[in-house]
Amino acid sequence: MNSTARRRALDALKRQRAPKPAGPLFAVAEEGAAYEADTLDKVAVLFPLPLPEPFDYRAPSSLGIEPGMHVIAPIGSRLVRGVVWAVERECAAASNLKAIEDVLPGPPLPDISRRFIDWSAKYLVRPPGDIVRMVARSPEALLPPPTHMVLAPTGEMPPKVTEARARVLEEAAKEHVSAAELARRADTSSAVVKGLVDCGALAKLEVSEDPPFPAPDLARSGKDLSETQMAASEEVCAPVRAGGFHVALLDGVTGSGKTEVYLEAVAEALHADPGAQVLVLIPEIALTQAAMARFSARFGVEPVEWHSAIAHKARRRAWREVAAGRARLVVGARSALFLPFPNLKLIVIDEEHDPSYKQEEGVIYQARDLAVARAKLGDCALILASATPSLETLVNAQQGRYAHVKLPMRHGAAELPDVELVDMKLDPPEKGRWLSPKLIKGAAEALLRGEQSLFYMNRRGYAPLTLCRACGHRMRSPDSDSWLVEHKYSGRLVCHLTGFSIPKPKECPECLTPDSFVSIGPGVERIEEEVREFFPQARIEIFSSDTTPDGESVRDLVARMERGEIDILIGTQIVAKGHNFPNLTFVGVVDADLGLKGGDLRAGERTFQLVSQVAGRAGRHEKPGRALIQTYAPDEAVMQALANQDRDEFLAAEAREREDAGMPPFGRLGAVIVSAPDEKLANEAADALGKAAPNAEGLDLWGPAPAPLAIIRGMHRRRFLARANRGVDLSAFLAAWVARVKLHSAVRVQIDVDPYSFL
Repeated sequence: MNSTARRRALDALKRQRAPKPAGPLFAVAEEGAAYEADTLDKVAVLFPLPLPEPFDYRAPSSLGIEPGMHVIAPIGSRLVRGVVWAVERECAAASNLKAIEDVLPGPPLPDISRRFIDWSAKYLVRPPGDIVRMVARSPEALLPPPTHMVLAPTGEMPPKVTEARARVLEEAAKEHVSAAELARRADTSSAVVKGLVDCGALAKLEVSEDPPFPAPDLARSGKDLSETQMAASEEVCAPVRAGGFHVALLDGVTGSGKTEVYLEAVAEALHADPGAQVLVLIPEIALTQAAMARFSARFGVEPVEWHSAIAHKARRRAWREVAAGRARLVVGARSALFLPFPNLKLIVIDEEHDPSYKQEEGVIYQARDLAVARAKLGDCALILASATPSLETLVNAQQGRYAHVKLPMRHGAAELPDVELVDMKLDPPEKGRWLSPKLIKGAAEALLRGEQSLFYMNRRGYAPLTLCRACGHRMRSPDSDSWLVEHKYSGRLVCHLTGFSIPKPKECPECLTPDSFVSIGPGVERIEEEVREFFPQARIEIFSSDTTPDGESVRDLVARMERGEIDILIGTQIVAKGHNFPNLTFVGVVDADLGLKGGDLRAGERTFQLVSQVAGRAGRHEKPGRALIQTYAPDEAVMQALANQDRDEFLAAEAREREDAGMPPFGRLGAVIVSAPDEKLANEAADALGKAAPNAEGLDLWGPAPAPLAIIRGMHRRRFLARANRGVDLSAFLAAWVARVKLHSAVRVQIDVDPYSFL
């Protein structure tokens, strides 16, 4: 099958219809006559569908099909792309099977990727086909890259050199581009370009649209390291140099230079093996460009980028080059962990504590935990970097499972900011306001010094609740239990859970009273409104996913902040993620108690991490920094730890409480969420599942109970929570339990191993 035919076949597969025959790789007669002169292999194919196991097919032994190859095979009336999982050579029984339709030419899925898929499916209690779908996400990457024609000078001069021809030759020498583009750049007609081709001065070249990525320049050196950084660098580089599985926690305060240290480990891995590949995970797409700039400065080229926002062409190129082993340095979000690296030697997880590494929809997984498994299966090194490590990682380091590499001081002359609590019972804001006088004074003093301020409020929009003052009606998202958030600038009410959005009504839909809505609580837009009243001449901007929805807008805002074009920045948690603003010296945390609400196991830990990271944005260069934290609970352990900057004592107390309760990291949790389109069906399914729960020693089971958000998108939700001792195979228990019950086809059962969200 030629390239064009394969493209047509893949397009047909996307439309979920079987394509018309386009000259298959080998003819197949139903009676098997085509195979009389050839023995048959039995080929097990795993498809990117929610299927529990591979399907068996036949193929001529002469094809030499190997595990990992990508093939097209029939399922019912459709032709579907899949991955060969196993091959049984010269199998007589294979003649009764359906035939493989085609073999795609792309690089096969490496053995390590297949083992990682099998392990992940078992651990996450998911069909392996769901994991394959995450790995084989770019079918076009399996075909030869598309090409286009460009023109290049041959060195021969035309018989007559006119001014227009001279311009064309000059532009062609700069860059090889198409004929039309060359004519445009030279400001001349296509006839002039054609004439140069006809006379032999320009030659046509067919070039790939997906060329290999440039290799990192390993001769370049990094920034000068301090003595402490050099010692830390050697600690993380030594196991990378030695090779094999090794995990290290790079534990450094904000501004200590962790990135420069792990960049040395990246260089070491690339030096040690000319075919080595390195993956660096970052928590947010918004950080990608800042990370790319630092890697470019270190290695002379941009690393390969992988996240949900990259263009289709870039995704196709990246996947193909990674699978072929030519993409040596990859920077990406959590999904990059599933790329088919054939020779991965080092994984780095920056800000390893960040909750963004937990995927909550589709296949639910924690990328940090799966990265440990990927490193162990692939016999490679792993570096977990953070100023506020997760308790799971810290306990592993303290118990000797991971190496613990510390950077206790900021780099250079910078020092950690002074942190002070503002007791909102003693220093409350004026009535109808949200900022205490101390926060206003702190920002004013920074402005007078010509320095920048940051107000942190982890709520998007203007107000989290819109209430009718006449009848008390609360505006909710339809078919969901979540409240609609008011966005004043756009004049809309938005559900941040489902994406539902409507213009703010003129009258209450319940009692029809006009202009009766009142906004309850603050969001960043409301904080900005208040800040503008106090500082009308200041240059003020909001930094949230609403104001910076894409990478370009993030880069623009960050650049203007770095250039000093913003006096006061008001932001959500996006401001805490690794940004470095040289002139930012004052941070005001508006509502530090927000993250402590609810029954989340990690509420205190997350609050400490997030507020510490936000406070750490202040004073990262020579100027001293200051952070004020507004709270109604200053005596809470987490608030005292923030004020005293005593992370270790706080986490030690958290660890003691979790150990006493058998909670992670000293035990394991698993959630089972039952969803159904009506309440009765949800209750019946949950009751049936509850009665079928097997007894297991060392395991506790709670539920079923309505989820805190009991209805989402019209689905009624019930939750179970299982707690297991460390020695219990929780994944096997959950798989066996759910398999015991056959539920109504409208019921959905979702398993979350190691849950982070309890909504």
